[in-house]
Amino acid sequence: MNITIDHESGFCFGVVFAIQMAEAELDDSGTLYCLGDIVHNNMEVDRLTKKGLKIINHDQFRELRDCKVLIRAHGEPPETYETAIKNNIELIDASCPVVLKLQNRVRTSFEEVKENNGQVVIYGEPGHAEVNGLVGQTEGAAIIVTGEQDLDKIDYNRPVYLFSQTTKSTAGFKKIQEAIEKRVHDFRGVRDVGELIANDTICRQVSNREPQLEKFAVRFDVVVFVSGKKSSNGKALYEVCKRVNPRTHFVSEVAEIQDHWFEGANEVGICGATSTPMWLMEDVASYLGLMHQEPAS
Repeated sequence: MNITIDHESGFCFGVVFAIQMAEAELDDSGTLYCLGDIVHNNMEVDRLTKKGLKIINHDQFRELRDCKVLIRAHGEPPETYETAIKNNIELIDASCPVVLKLQNRVRTSFEEVKENNGQVVIYGEPGHAEVNGLVGQTEGAAIIVTGEQDLDKIDYNRPVYLFSQTTKSTAGFKKIQEAIEKRVHDFRGVRDVGELIANDTICRQVSNREPQLEKFAVRFDVVVFVSGKKSSNGKALYEVCKRVNPRTHFVSEVAEIQDHWFEGANEVGICGATSTPMWLMEDVASYLGLMHQEPAS
């Protein structure tokens, strides 16, 4: 059985930067707090925890004083920085530049919204760290939509400023945009409607993975997609692979692999999310190689 790792998969530059900053501080001091999981991959979090990284939530963060805390690539709302100043916490800010740029655009649009009675709408996952940071730029006023079932939350008589969580699929964003445009059009003629200002703020390093993974997944009899279960990006990219290759299987670690998946397979591909470490995909490849090696004669 031939096993191929997709070397275009693995950490995006924002995650690489955050982990590098964490490891540099851990090498220097041996301990570091991190506000939330540094990456949505439990195996990588476990590796860094063993090096001294301490994962904390926001309630624990507010109780800290006089220490260092890492801000992960997902970014944080303004109140996190206010708490840090109040509690003399030194922030090691590893917020992704793409996320920071998006936060600034959302904040600027919210200032417009207050002038023209508009509304900021974010296509994303409620409770996701990045989305929390974006909503924080609007004093909590942004409307979060995950699909067409949420579109009744929007007032189509007011201007709509649409943004997207950076790790959502481009196809999903386009679908939401078109659905909002249709509703705006349906209101036209009945009453005055506000304009829709749609901002495609999906990270291109992430969105480019979709067509690349489509080409990768169709080449194999079986595909093993490796990702943490908490990864929004992982769920989206897994569906991309599954759509073009029904024999795609989602695993978070080697222990979840099932032998019967590979019956009759000659070519197996291994790929993953932007939050999947390359070492974990290599572990999966090694396991499959041992599991299916020819017995000694």
